[in-house]
Amino acid sequence: MASLTPPQAPPSWIHTPEEVVSVTKRALAQNKAVSDKVAALPEAECNFETLPLADAEAEVLIICEPLAFYQNVSTSKELRDASNQAEVLQRDFDVEESMRLDVFKAKTAAEKNLRKSGEWEKLSDEQRRLVEKMVLDGKRAGLALPEKEREVLMKLKKELSQVCLDFSKNFNEEDGLISFTLEELDGVPDDVISGYSKRTEGSKEVYDVTFKTPDIFPIFKSAHNPATRRRAQEGYEDRLKQNVPLLEKALDLRRRIAAMLGYDTWADYVTEVKMVKSGKNAQDFLDDLEAKLHTVGEKERNILLQLKKEEHEKRGLPFDGEFYIWDYRYYDRVYIEKTLNLDDSLVKEYFPVSVVVPTILKIYQDLLGVKFIEIKDDNKDVWHPEVQQFAVWEKDAKDESAFVGYCYLDLFPRAAKYSHAAVWSLLPGYELPSGKRHYPLAAMVANLAKPTPERPALMRHDDVTTFFHEMGHVFHGLLSRTKYARFHGTSVARDFVEAPSQMLENWCACWEPKVLEKMSSHYKTQEPLSPELIDKLIRSRYVNVGLYYLRQVFFAKFDLKVHVDKEAADYTRLWNDLRESISLVKGGKPQPGQGTFGHIVGGYDAGYYGYTYSLVFAADMYATIFKKDPLNPALGKLYRDKILLVGGSRDETDSLQDFLGRPPNSDAFLEEIFGTVTNASL
Repeated sequence: MASLTPPQAPPSWIHTPEEVVSVTKRALAQNKAVSDKVAALPEAECNFETLPLADAEAEVLIICEPLAFYQNVSTSKELRDASNQAEVLQRDFDVEESMRLDVFKAKTAAEKNLRKSGEWEKLSDEQRRLVEKMVLDGKRAGLALPEKEREVLMKLKKELSQVCLDFSKNFNEEDGLISFTLEELDGVPDDVISGYSKRTEGSKEVYDVTFKTPDIFPIFKSAHNPATRRRAQEGYEDRLKQNVPLLEKALDLRRRIAAMLGYDTWADYVTEVKMVKSGKNAQDFLDDLEAKLHTVGEKERNILLQLKKEEHEKRGLPFDGEFYIWDYRYYDRVYIEKTLNLDDSLVKEYFPVSVVVPTILKIYQDLLGVKFIEIKDDNKDVWHPEVQQFAVWEKDAKDESAFVGYCYLDLFPRAAKYSHAAVWSLLPGYELPSGKRHYPLAAMVANLAKPTPERPALMRHDDVTTFFHEMGHVFHGLLSRTKYARFHGTSVARDFVEAPSQMLENWCACWEPKVLEKMSSHYKTQEPLSPELIDKLIRSRYVNVGLYYLRQVFFAKFDLKVHVDKEAADYTRLWNDLRESISLVKGGKPQPGQGTFGHIVGGYDAGYYGYTYSLVFAADMYATIFKKDPLNPALGKLYRDKILLVGGSRDETDSLQDFLGRPPNSDAFLEEIFGTVTNASL
């Protein structure tokens, strides 16, 4: 297999800043020429073949998406700025194209002609879906409005796009530090402290801590001094205060756009095309879940508060009877260590990156019937030397027809890099006009801990589950096989998109004894996790589950409220008040945490509820199909064929029903969390 040559070369990553902008402009101009040609057609000549808009859309995607990606990963500020500029050009162009009444008239004429001529019935299901979605796009874009109102709407959409890009750029390029003495860091593992930069400040030595997850989270979880945790928490929430006015502007623009389009709220506009269908349904789902979780969360909070009281008495610290946001992760860890005798820092020693990453890749490959071949040395072409590049093939590939696509892994933190974990579908898979395939490319960006002088790069179990989750998105992108790029891979309803990854992460792998044994190897002894440690780890899964999901409900309710309210508010106050009332943790000085809420400008606006909503489907898929044998390749093939392969080419409820053999329900999800089956509507 190693001698097989992919039928499609990977993209090159040697662009100059000037090329990023000029190539983007050229691609957009070519796309506009296609639209102009379509718009000039007489109404009678508009049909499926004379409107090559889907192919033109794919062609611009495969050129522009990789160029806009540089801003998330490049070490060159000039290249990042050019990439950001290119995305501004692309977004503005998309707004202009979406508002073209002449092209919309051609689309509606084509649909009318197809139905009238009898050709509609001859189209495939995916072709009919394409036509219907394209016409719906025009209606949702506001093309029924008078010309002057359309012009105002276009201006507002461009403003919104720019504001969101500015917010995201600040998020990516945040490079703040917070400093502590060694005494203040008491309790933080030595291997973590050894990775901090040390310097002299006056007469004392201090350690500079970035706000990247591998640096700051160990302080939240392990620093004994509550003042240290508080200062770390407040600094973390304040790190992007420059985004506060940008969020206010974005919310104002969304309210104005929704009103112009005739929607009661932005939430109603966004959810219209999702599984949940309306803002009210999303609110009802969250209200119902919060009500069920509240009693559980109160009980858990009281237990953790008692632990805090005992520790404060032991350490001679004052106790005011309150449970703060900076107490949550710390006492969650203390509780797990006390009740299960489970040490998070010990577990981490069994998950070296060099073992976990290839093992997870192998688990996925075996389950889904594919093979990763790493591209190395002179053949490797990536945006940074640390990035791994893979060609992906069917397991038993004999010729180029078994090629699947490309995968890139960019796993370690560096300056100005995207600071969380996410997957970009940089190239879609689809059918070319020639009948051949265009193959997909998926890139995962993460921020795992780097090696220290004393230890190799190690992963917390949380990091392992996150990596497994993101690889689920990678495979959704790689194994989808649709006719049109528009429906490829993760191009599904946003409140379903997490479900395939959540199923694999939460049930099939990261909590299965056999899998935990397989992907663990102590960095010194190479011994796997013992059965005793595995049992403790699995039992820790639902510890403080009420507080965990209440935190998710808080994020979702903040997101939904700011997109339902008709008037602006003090969003810093709202953020802190909602967190206290829903998450059951007090804050200190109100901090602008909403400025760090990247999801709200990154495609999850009025959509964060989807993380929990999709868990319902994930739990149902696991309990119904995979529970009996989680890593069975035959079940993996069923999942690949019924869920991954179809992408967004059919309604998600149809895919679920095809996979499950019945309509989905919430029984499995509620059973997992509460241990009792309760009827709940989706």
